[in-house]
Amino acid sequence: MTVEVVKNYINGKWVESKSKETRDVFNPATGEVIAKTPMSTREETLEAIKVANAAFDRWRSTPALTRVRHLNRIRDAFEENFEELAKILTMEQGKAIDESRGEYRRTIENLECATSVPSLQMGYNSEDIAAGIDEMVIKQPLGVFFCVAPFNFPGMVPTWFWPFAIGVGNTYIVKPSEQVPLSQVKQFEIIHELGLPRGVLNMVHGGPEAVNTLIESPDTVGMSFVGSSYVGKLLYKKSGEFGKRSQVQGGAKNFITIMPDADLERTVAALITSFYGCAGQRCLAGGVLLAVGDIYEPLKKMIVEASKKYTVGSGLEEGIQMGPLASKKGMENVLGFIEKGLKEGAELLLDGRGVEVPGYPNGYFIGPTIFDNVTREMAIAREEIFGPVIPIIQVKDLEEAIDIIHANPYGNASSVFTSSGKTARDYQYRVKAGNIGINIGVVAPIATFPFSGMKDSFFGDLHGQGRDAVDFFTENKVVVTRWF
Repeated sequence: MTVEVVKNYINGKWVESKSKETRDVFNPATGEVIAKTPMSTREETLEAIKVANAAFDRWRSTPALTRVRHLNRIRDAFEENFEELAKILTMEQGKAIDESRGEYRRTIENLECATSVPSLQMGYNSEDIAAGIDEMVIKQPLGVFFCVAPFNFPGMVPTWFWPFAIGVGNTYIVKPSEQVPLSQVKQFEIIHELGLPRGVLNMVHGGPEAVNTLIESPDTVGMSFVGSSYVGKLLYKKSGEFGKRSQVQGGAKNFITIMPDADLERTVAALITSFYGCAGQRCLAGGVLLAVGDIYEPLKKMIVEASKKYTVGSGLEEGIQMGPLASKKGMENVLGFIEKGLKEGAELLLDGRGVEVPGYPNGYFIGPTIFDNVTREMAIAREEIFGPVIPIIQVKDLEEAIDIIHANPYGNASSVFTSSGKTARDYQYRVKAGNIGINIGVVAPIATFPFSGMKDSFFGDLHGQGRDAVDFFTENKVVVTRWF
């Protein structure tokens, strides 16, 4: 069977890459190759930059309301193609179909939020700062931006960035993950039919050569990245060396603290979604459970019972709660962490290895997995697993919990489950994490709020989404006026 090599989208046209190097795209439920991603050449990437740069002056002078009407049309078209978009996402990434639907609901919300940029982009002014002199700030676009997107949310994450960027008058290049290009290909097929001016929004597939070219070009001005902290740090440093603006969302180890006064039934339901949603492959997933005091034993019992009922299977089957890991490499990485946990002395309360899904013998499946007798020094308690694994640590009080949280280099998200307003207030005030949940398992900011992060989970100043996005994609010009 012939497998299609996906195309780049440059200057409003579908362009076949001349590169002979490709990467296989797999269906994680079956292990079958469903497409190939070209490793685009430097010259092809430079062409995308060239056309985006050429389109900038024309696009920035387009009235803001006209620009966001394009975003409105894209939003409506995504609604019309909602189910097909969700199915393509599940086919290439593996997540359960309801999770893909949820991802596209957030994608559409990002587009809706970006349609408000004309008001968010407005500057401010002051009359008579001195006798007869007025002063104002104008927020202007900068030029060509680009994103380096991750494999875990291939439909949504690029829309943290490009709708806001083009909404305020920049032009843009999307570099999808080579592992999961089909979601972006389908989105661009839809956008292609809607009359967006050529060169405003482009897509280049590829790997390190494409990314390095985008950073090194004097005709790009900024980068948005979501991925591992290791790669993020390298790209953040390089983008700084080349004078680029950058926002880099890295890895995570999200600690969830359960206080003795927590509502256990509701807490466990939230925890299951936090640790097992998207097979644990999200930067907001629960990383470690910190059980405070006497809550430890009943919490442990209830979460094991609930986990045994969690259904695993092909994401395209309705009612399945958890699909496969997104790749064979990802599955092997999680299996490696389970082995590390056992070697370091943790005890498996529930073993998700070897889970069998009828009809899918070659899928990358791991079932819900729970570790007991975990200590803070173990790898499963310190490092990002990116899979459906719950390590449980018993702590004596809130102070010990916060000490463990602060000893970890990551600071993406952290949650506390409690009935005490004082405990909740102390937690949100003291814990060094960018996204804090109070009785919330997945601290996912809506599109009007920034997607925050601290410590080794974020590098930069301004985050994706909301007002932060508008500020990131514009620069302030101060105008001081006096008329004689």
